Amino acid sequence: MLSRELASVVLDGQLHMTCRWIICLMLLANGMPLESGLAAARDAKPLPQQHWAFVKPVRSVIPRISTEATMNPIDAFIRARLAVEGIQASPEADRVTLIRRVSLDLTGLPPSPADVRGFLSDRSPDAWERVVERLLASPHFGERQARIWLDLARYADSNGYSIDSPRSVWPYRDWVIRALNADMPFDQFTVWQLAGDLIASDATLGADQARDAAIASGFHRNTQVNHEGGVDVEQFRVESVVDRVNTTATVWLGLTVGCAQCHDHKFDPISQREYYQLFAYFNSCENDGHGNASLTAEQTLELGTPTEISQRNEHRAEVSRRDKALADWAATELPGRFQGWEAGLTEKTRNGLSRLLRDILAIPPANRAKDQSNLLWGMFRDQDPDWKARRGELDRFKLQEPMIPSTLVMKERPEMRETRVMIKGDFTRPSNVVTPGTPAVLAPAATSGRSRRDLAAWLISGENSLTARVVMNRLWQQFFGRGLVETENDFGTQGTPPSHPELLDWLACELAEPTEKTGAWSLKRMIRRLVTSATYRQRSQARSDLAERDPRNVLLAQQSRVRLDAELIRDVALVASGQFDSRIGGPPVFPPQPAGLGAFTQNDRPWKASEGGDRFRRGIYTALQRSSLHPALVVFDAPDANTTCTRRIRSNTPLQSLTQLNDAAFYELARALGRRLPGAASDDESRMEMASRACLGRPPEVEERERLAELVRLERTNGQSEVDVWTDVVRVFFNLDETITRE
Repeated sequence: MLSRELASVVLDGQLHMTCRWIICLMLLANGMPLESGLAAARDAKPLPQQHWAFVKPVRSVIPRISTEATMNPIDAFIRARLAVEGIQASPEADRVTLIRRVSLDLTGLPPSPADVRGFLSDRSPDAWERVVERLLASPHFGERQARIWLDLARYADSNGYSIDSPRSVWPYRDWVIRALNADMPFDQFTVWQLAGDLIASDATLGADQARDAAIASGFHRNTQVNHEGGVDVEQFRVESVVDRVNTTATVWLGLTVGCAQCHDHKFDPISQREYYQLFAYFNSCENDGHGNASLTAEQTLELGTPTEISQRNEHRAEVSRRDKALADWAATELPGRFQGWEAGLTEKTRNGLSRLLRDILAIPPANRAKDQSNLLWGMFRDQDPDWKARRGELDRFKLQEPMIPSTLVMKERPEMRETRVMIKGDFTRPSNVVTPGTPAVLAPAATSGRSRRDLAAWLISGENSLTARVVMNRLWQQFFGRGLVETENDFGTQGTPPSHPELLDWLACELAEPTEKTGAWSLKRMIRRLVTSATYRQRSQARSDLAERDPRNVLLAQQSRVRLDAELIRDVALVASGQFDSRIGGPPVFPPQPAGLGAFTQNDRPWKASEGGDRFRRGIYTALQRSSLHPALVVFDAPDANTTCTRRIRSNTPLQSLTQLNDAAFYELARALGRRLPGAASDDESRMEMASRACLGRPPEVEERERLAELVRLERTNGQSEVDVWTDVVRVFFNLDETITRE
């Protein structure tokens, strides 16, 4: 009996491999052949154990807290747990901290001094709720939330790999912003991104909706594309499919499904066969353009009007006509000139040519190879005055082509590819045929469909135990610094269990179920729930009584301080400086960056700093070159966009302070505010207060004023101009921990 029980444990997919080997040795020590024990275990009933994440969430009963009958349900769950632990919740933060916190969380931008004054003077009972509603309605809300989603989508403006050529996929980024601003239900948000190209042909959609659905399918065109010549196209096509499978599982299921690409998952009940069943959903997409040495994007959607596209096509046709006319002219007019040119070459002229050309000229014309003759001809033609004039005129005409934006989209093949299990994940070793399907440990798909649309419908179905939990856990992580499940990308058996399981399930059910005012899957509704809770509004100051009892703030007796994302750090400086350009959407922009960064890549791509308003756009619009991210993004831990990023890891290094002090973009912004301060106020005290309110939302404290006054005195003693003095004061504010931290 012991051997049978041990063998059952060996077969349990949730057991670590090392433990399995130990138990196998115990089987042998008990005198039972290993094969017999395993066979008996296979015949036995499975162990009655199921991991919490694979059980459908059930709406939990909200705890009753006697002191507050109308408490936000979130607070009821949190405070009930604190009461069990004998811990008091922290009091509410001061109003300046609150409005700066929620402004940064919801829009990624600091509140204006006028916003702060308005909130401080508003003592009505619903003052906080009205601030929240204003921020949820702001067009900048979508920009802030989109930055987080684009991390998941591994968005970038270049193709990756060694060539890393530019790509046009920014309309997808803009669609995400629009969808989040419009509070598109998350189930629709999901289906459009995974299968928008398949939905675009639905008769129920208008032209604009069909276009947007196709643009949304760009989620899975954010894969890298290898344009090197000579690559195995099938290898990199398969790698793109693998990336799509792994990204989908991470983003919507919070599972490390990618571990099953080469073998059955070592810890979670996901087999290699099931991995390739998921693979089959994506295996019939058209090739992305791997191996296309011309760097031409494949499967694009042009976003111009019919008239614009027609005008562009007419222009291209005229370019072709003029190209042919120029070639015909050259074939008629230049051969005679070429012969005369060669015959009239002097010794001095020959010596001015390259060694290669001199060697070719030494060969009699009749004996020259075709490529040798072409080389001489090309050199002569490019120096001919008439040719140069005509060629220049044509090149200038080409530049007049109407520019029509395009974006990468998914496209399904007319016929499905056959999908097979790949032995050890090797695409050259196909094994058994599989059809599209979902892991058996989760609820089965509602339909037997084989398209990406069917997969998307399964992900957001009411029977799926994971998607709603994963989404709400990421929202909780955003607003409280850590998820209720800390391993936000692994809800499997090796992840951490939820700190508040009943709360997580209540949130998941609340998200997926409609209410009287809103439909199901409303992200804005859930965000409103989170930020209007007392738990969210708590102070974040460290407490001595929690240093040992809850040092990591798992029980949420206080709010968490969170350093801003890389893009937001510059956004705060943009707003404080008064240079902020608030336009929404558009092609990527190029803020100043140090020269020479491209020298560390295979292809040194030019980076021409934008001028005018584009120079001062939000960080979400900064061009993302995978092989050479803007250094201010890298130093503040922005992801590389090669794989999905579910949580940015925050570091703390001296390079960050040096960047804020000396980076060209930050210095430019500090100087803009430093230039304004002397004329905006007549005395130093007022100037300090203006700088402090612009950067921190509050006036400086007494000690801060004294230290700033000493800095101003020293700078003036050293002969600095007033602009330089106040520029350095602003640089101090830019470098404060408080400036780049959401308290």
